[in-house]
Amino acid sequence: MRIVIPDDYQDCLHTLDCFAALAGHEVVRHREPARDQAHFVEMLRDADAVVAVRERSEFPRALLEQLPRLKLISQVGRSAHTIDLAACNELGITVCAGTQASPIAPAEMTWALILATRRNVVLEADRMRRGEWPATLSHRLAGSTLGILGLGTIGQLVARVGPAFGMRVLVWGRDGSRAGAERLGYEFAASREAFFEQSDVVSLHVRLSAQTRGIVTAADLARMRPTALLVNTSRAQLIESGALEAALRAGRPGYAAVDVYEQEPVTGGDHPLLKMPNVVCMPHLAWADRATFELYFGEAFRSAADFFAGRKVNVINQPARPR
Repeated sequence: MRIVIPDDYQDCLHTLDCFAALAGHEVVRHREPARDQAHFVEMLRDADAVVAVRERSEFPRALLEQLPRLKLISQVGRSAHTIDLAACNELGITVCAGTQASPIAPAEMTWALILATRRNVVLEADRMRRGEWPATLSHRLAGSTLGILGLGTIGQLVARVGPAFGMRVLVWGRDGSRAGAERLGYEFAASREAFFEQSDVVSLHVRLSAQTRGIVTAADLARMRPTALLVNTSRAQLIESGALEAALRAGRPGYAAVDVYEQEPVTGGDHPLLKMPNVVCMPHLAWADRATFELYFGEAFRSAADFFAGRKVNVINQPARPR
């Protein structure tokens, strides 16, 4: 069968051990993202199966109706909100999604960004490459407050490191975060306003949903200190659209470190945050370490291989008449 993998940005999937699960099938990988939907249709026209790389591509009805050979979408990771499942049911396309997840890689990236930004690592390393000598003062972590918005699995890993640097941990979120803070001995903020006002570092660890979209507002950011840092390795849409750029220009918070953007991929340096010296930007790599790829893609590849071997596993929809 012809299995197409769009959006292999790192051009690395064929180097994974789990790639062997697709042996015997014709596998086509695309590194560059589609220019538009017409181009995406052309990339997938002859595909019997697509291994969809998390949220890098969307699969609306208008696209699926132009792919008459497509029998399977094997989604990397557990979230399939970018796939029109109702259309897949009607068109007979089976959808599989992952069941496993690891919080380790995003938690590590969060701390990499905190340390790099608080100690001006990127800024000063670039200056040295240009032959200049350091010209900034950094911000000490010890004695400062680490604000965790959303004390879930990843948030707990990030919070655990704070006390090792001598940081006070302050939590805000829903009832689950409050209960987690009480269980783990962290302080739960007296109010939303107090959380943003008191935190020297605010790190977002909330799942994106209709309820959490825009959960961080311009008013929240305006309450942060001029020396404070906002870190987002979760989803850009958690912050009110355009609010972070405006807040940074206004000086509250004074710094940001982000790994996610409303429209991805960001190419050609075309994003306002990339033009701000007080921001460290990464290209949505918080999840992208080799161990995570072996875990996530291994499951997606095995689901595809099992499907064509007559074994349907991890199926999340109900096609009326599978192709």
